[in-house]
Amino acid sequence: MGELLLIRHGETAWSAARRHTSYTDLELTPDGERQAVALRDRLAGRHFAAVLASPRRRALRTAELAGLVVDDVEEDLTEWHYGAYEGRTTAEVRAERPDWVIWQDGCPAGESPAQVGARLDRVLSRVTPLLDSGDVALVAHAHALRVLGARWIGLPPAGGGRLRLDTASVSVLGHEHGRQVVLSWNAR
Repeated sequence: MGELLLIRHGETAWSAARRHTSYTDLELTPDGERQAVALRDRLAGRHFAAVLASPRRRALRTAELAGLVVDDVEEDLTEWHYGAYEGRTTAEVRAERPDWVIWQDGCPAGESPAQVGARLDRVLSRVTPLLDSGDVALVAHAHALRVLGARWIGLPPAGGGRLRLDTASVSVLGHEHGRQVVLSWNAR
């Protein structure tokens, strides 16, 4: 049985500024490009049965610079839709809504945790059978991959709030004694 690799895209200007970025299609910064190239060493020697990526440029460019050939662009791998909070930092949102927590409240005019969870459950349903043929890489975004990691181990979408994910990190999901587990998380 193969392993599921979750690869977060490299740094963008908004990720560096900690701004929520979903549908805004940003390029990688020069540091983000260096981060993506550095992924090559961590991915070397793996045979991928499939590589899926978010349609956003930052994810596709990360895959390219990391030496991955994307087999399919998967809309369900897009980042949590931040709606009215797109481009804003958590601190800015909390200045208006002090108790706001994305993991329980979601985003007005955007997605709820349940909606994001349903999307990423579809991704897992699609890629899990592919693990019989080898490793599968998913190149996407922080909150989406955090939710996916939580769902893999049977937690609700809000469980992703306990799984920090840095730019250009690699996390590995797999199996132990027939159970789905996190093998490594947020490796840089």
